[in-house]
Amino acid sequence: MSEPVLHGLVPDRLRVRSQRIVLESLEVQTDIGFHEFEVGTPQRLVVNIELWLEDPNVPVDDDPAHAWNYDFLRAEVQEIASSRRFNLQETLAHAVFERLAAFRGVRALRVQTSKPDIYPDARGVGVEIASFDGLWPDN
Repeated sequence: MSEPVLHGLVPDRLRVRSQRIVLESLEVQTDIGFHEFEVGTPQRLVVNIELWLEDPNVPVDDDPAHAWNYDFLRAEVQEIASSRRFNLQETLAHAVFERLAAFRGVRALRVQTSKPDIYPDARGVGVEIASFDGLWPDN
């Protein structure tokens, strides 16, 4: 049984205007840091990605071929984190940002990294970069 199609029933004020993919709290092991105790000792890094798409429409006919592959997104972050040694979170965050921003269909992007094991009294310490000012990209 097919699902009924309800074209034209959603008022224009409620139409979908943005769509984003969220990769939340991905833990990767990476050789990062410039302190002597960090160099050569891979540590946990938590990565968050928010990727806004140019096209806010649902993929045609529920076909996965027309959607973003979450496995691919995850693998890109993991590959960058394991590709080399990083002194700074900023450098790693920019490497992830540049790779993802180059893909077709990306309208806006935010990348956040955090070291969760540095301070016992903090959930983490990290950086965040985005392709826009503020909390959310302009339409």
